[in-house]
Amino acid sequence: MFLRCLITAALISLAAGNCLRKYKVVEGDICDKISAAQNVSTYQLININNEIDGGCTNLHPGQEICLGYENEDCTTVHIVVKGDICETIASQHNVNVTLLHENNPQIDPECHNIYIDEVLCVADKVIVPPPSNKTITNPPTATPPVSPKTPEPKEDTPEPKEDPKKTPEKEETPKPKEDPKPKEDPKVNNDEVKAKPKDQVTDDDDDDEDLPYCDEL
Repeated sequence: MFLRCLITAALISLAAGNCLRKYKVVEGDICDKISAAQNVSTYQLININNEIDGGCTNLHPGQEICLGYENEDCTTVHIVVKGDICETIASQHNVNVTLLHENNPQIDPECHNIYIDEVLCVADKVIVPPPSNKTITNPPTATPPVSPKTPEPKEDTPEPKEDPKKTPEKEETPKPKEDPKPKEDPKVNNDEVKAKPKDQVTDDDDDDEDLPYCDEL
């Protein structure tokens, strides 16, 4: 595996040409710090130096590294800050997102793995060397510029279940309306009319017979 990486690095070096810029590591250096100070992308710095591992954890003072090869040296860079996403970075430098990914192949398709202080190439053409067999990983202290959104759980309200044992309520049949009672005439004593015998009613007619006729008057 080590021999394969050496061969890959040698092929990249031959294809790219001579190392145009070099840097000597000092105490406290990390790849992002060197990249920001020397205008080189973090990807390019790790990719072209075979002795640097994918997480840039093995730098040591006095180590001499290459910053960029001829014809494959991106010097137009962007340092990721809080709130950055791929779309805003690309728009800020007048490039499209596809080109941003091509110059920074370590970025995943969703742009979820960029982090604050990472140095990205934002050139207006593809200029970085092609990826090697090295897997570039984020440092352990990497902080994403945008906090991932946590979807809010949906509360499903269960519908009330009907009790199969419960007898359905019967609908009440409306009662027919009763006719109102006829009003009684207050001037007439109905009790006296009801109690009056029939012969008293006919006696009034007999009294009329005792009256003189009109001819006799």
